[in-house]
Amino acid sequence: MSDHRSLPLIPLEDAIVLPGMAFAFELISPDANVAVDEAGADGHVVLVPKVDGRFARIGVVAAVEGEPAMLPGGHRGVTLRVLHRAELGRADASGGALRIDVEERPDPTEIDEEMAERMRAYRAVVESILESRGRPQVIAFLRSIDEPGALADTAGFSPDLSFRQKLELLETIDVAERLEKATAWARDTLAEFELKRRIRDDVTDGMEKSQREFVLRRQLEAIRKELGEDSSTDEIGDYGERIAASAMPDEARREAERELKRLEVGASGPEGSTIRTYLDWILAVPWGEVSDEQLDVGAARDILEADHAGMKDVKERILEYLAVRKLRRERAIEDEQQGVILALVGPPGVGKTSLGESIARALGREFVRMSLGGVRDEAEIRGHRRTYVGALPGRLVRALRDAGTMNPVILLDEIDKLGADWRGDPSSALLEVLDPAQNSTFRDHYLDVQLDLSQVLFIATANMADSIPAALYDRLEVITLDGYTEDEKLAIAEGFLLPRQRTRNGLLDGEVTIKRDALRRVIHDYTREAGVRSLERNVGTLLRKAATRLASGEAEAPIVIAAEDVRELLGRERFFNEAAERTAVAGVATGLAVTGSGGDVLFVEATAAIGKGGLTLTGQLGDVMKESASIALSHVRSNAAALDVDPDIFALRDFHVHVPAGAVPKDGPSAGVTMTVALVSLLTGRAVRHDVGMTGEVTLRGRVLPVGGVKQKVLAAHRAGLTDVILPARNAGDLDDVPVAVREAMRFHQVHTIDEALTVALEATPLAVL
Repeated sequence: MSDHRSLPLIPLEDAIVLPGMAFAFELISPDANVAVDEAGADGHVVLVPKVDGRFARIGVVAAVEGEPAMLPGGHRGVTLRVLHRAELGRADASGGALRIDVEERPDPTEIDEEMAERMRAYRAVVESILESRGRPQVIAFLRSIDEPGALADTAGFSPDLSFRQKLELLETIDVAERLEKATAWARDTLAEFELKRRIRDDVTDGMEKSQREFVLRRQLEAIRKELGEDSSTDEIGDYGERIAASAMPDEARREAERELKRLEVGASGPEGSTIRTYLDWILAVPWGEVSDEQLDVGAARDILEADHAGMKDVKERILEYLAVRKLRRERAIEDEQQGVILALVGPPGVGKTSLGESIARALGREFVRMSLGGVRDEAEIRGHRRTYVGALPGRLVRALRDAGTMNPVILLDEIDKLGADWRGDPSSALLEVLDPAQNSTFRDHYLDVQLDLSQVLFIATANMADSIPAALYDRLEVITLDGYTEDEKLAIAEGFLLPRQRTRNGLLDGEVTIKRDALRRVIHDYTREAGVRSLERNVGTLLRKAATRLASGEAEAPIVIAAEDVRELLGRERFFNEAAERTAVAGVATGLAVTGSGGDVLFVEATAAIGKGGLTLTGQLGDVMKESASIALSHVRSNAAALDVDPDIFALRDFHVHVPAGAVPKDGPSAGVTMTVALVSLLTGRAVRHDVGMTGEVTLRGRVLPVGGVKQKVLAAHRAGLTDVILPARNAGDLDDVPVAVREAMRFHQVHTIDEALTVALEATPLAVL
């Protein structure tokens, strides 16, 4: 049932009132005063909340009870009793008060079975909330309401509802829908209250448990004292026995006994826990425990040869160390600085980490690996001082504890990737550790006693020697691992990678065979690396494909994988010998470089356009490489006549030198020869031979100076299919490090000047002259 009429309007600012409410209302605004004065004989007005400056679409009809009275503040006040909702229509502001057409919407009072169920559900939830809050009188009031609309409107009294929720309640005309919303909100409130109560109870229970445990422990101590079984005495006695039995030096023993006395005189709580942790750590150090070294040089050689192919220099150095140790022991020669600090520097995947394990096995020592990549806190090396909460010893003490001996092989992995920030510089802390003259008196901040590290064999690994701080590098005996040749990779694949991957993929010997020509194709067409990690992944892929065929019944053992099967199993080839294609035009030369992944081939491209002799360099070149390009152009310009280049062309052209790939930073002087050859090729129209790679620094006078990384560069040239390499003459001695098989497969042109390099590098017949 609804009724249409026009009523004076009283706006409500930031307030929601619902049917059933009665309240005193202060008439502050002129609109409110005029609306009350113009209320009809029944004293009815319409109250409408304002939301964001606009009237809501639903208001409530309220009755003014009694006459207005003056309040202490000088305003009039009335008592309003809200009757029911009203839908708002057209407004009329022509008179004194703002009047608005309303369609009154009183709630129906009929109750069917479904409505009764909704009412019971709402009462049950709200009563649970009120019981939790200790409001029995409100529960009685709630039970006295028997109309569904009035019952749903009681949700408006809840302090848990937001202004928007109360407005939504007001604007919901349908009683069943209103009850559903009120019940859902009440359930959310009850769930939140229950969660808070559980958290509070958990905290209280935890506190009570701690207090109860404290009391019980005190009672247990008292009972044990009566029985003559004092637990603290047992603990202190145990620590005392362990300290006495330990072979720790006098300084460490004094410190341990001092801390034990502090515990004995009654240190408890956090302080007692800190003392116990310290005693546990100082007793965890394997004082006086050493592994019995295997000083059999022949047996050590056999182990190293069985575990790793190649690596002649590393194996020789380990055997030298072992031989010296053997002679010193046999001849009773003492040397305080007996430690050796090796550093294995080489690209990823050449076996630096696994070599450390083999060295430990060959020497008969324990092996511990410390990964230093990304370490930025000095305390990781030296430990935290005991004044800090949660302090612990450094990684070296933990390494000794894990090894169980004072003479393990400790591998300092990725030492070139140490960081530094406000917490200190770990590389500085390593200076003492890696100095044989100092590490016998290393002092961990946590233990605060001298720790003898002189018997430890430290082996560091790094990808790039340039990234190791100079002071730290000076303490290392660097052994460079430059990568493997194709034949060495083939031997490693057959002797190590295949058996390991066969086991990992659940295959038995003889079930799957990868032929040698298939392995060569994988090495040549699917990998381009100094190490063998990618090769092992591809071998694993081949074996998994075969294992899938066996497990599914598609094939029976033995399965043989030949070269022609590789493309089907691994997909298209990933690497190509592109030197011939790239150097088919004048102005492109093939250079050789060293990266963090080993040696690599890079192409230097030069071009020219109409201009005024400027030089543009791209490809993320470093300052030294930019200078090399400028030197190359200056040399060509100053020797134009001798190089058969028109001298006037430099004033009419702008030159651009680019070194792909553009996203990879590059630097160093060794591209000087390549840049000069590329520019001369561009200006003379003579293409660069596609089978030639080159490296070397160039001076303004055209001299070719020596560079580093010759072995890695030559191996990269061999992998890329090049047959000739131009090298500085003063690098001739570095060719001795190149494997014999590679030296025999390639021709080396050792040049003193750039003119000699140009004679070798450029084709005799021009393609076109610029």
